[in-house]
Amino acid sequence: MRNISEKQSIEEVEVCEGNHQHQLEYLKNRMPTQQEMETAAELFKMFGDPTRLKLLAALLGQEVCVCDLSDLLGISQSAVSHQLRLLRASHLVKNRREGKSVFYSLDDEHVATILAQGMEHVRHQ
Repeated sequence: MRNISEKQSIEEVEVCEGNHQHQLEYLKNRMPTQQEMETAAELFKMFGDPTRLKLLAALLGQEVCVCDLSDLLGISQSAVSHQLRLLRASHLVKNRREGKSVFYSLDDEHVATILAQGMEHVRHQ
């Protein structure tokens, strides 16, 4: 908790004196469960790595094999596979095997939307 400094006047401190019980009840009923919050936090951690974001961006609208992703990003196939394994475990990407090749794509439109919204927000700033 922050103390009021001598330079800070009492008018600058936000104080709420009203009774907002109705609004609090409404908010409590809308809040995600603890499990949902923890799952969402884990999901957003997956978006917290630039390499994983590059992989997701590369997969927007098309499926791509590991070797092409490796060439595109300039990192080893094993590094790409490791990141894809994490993304797959988080249900952000899915794969399809064709002979010896494995092709990856975004798991669903939600992933594309999250990525697009995040990039739109970054470009808006």
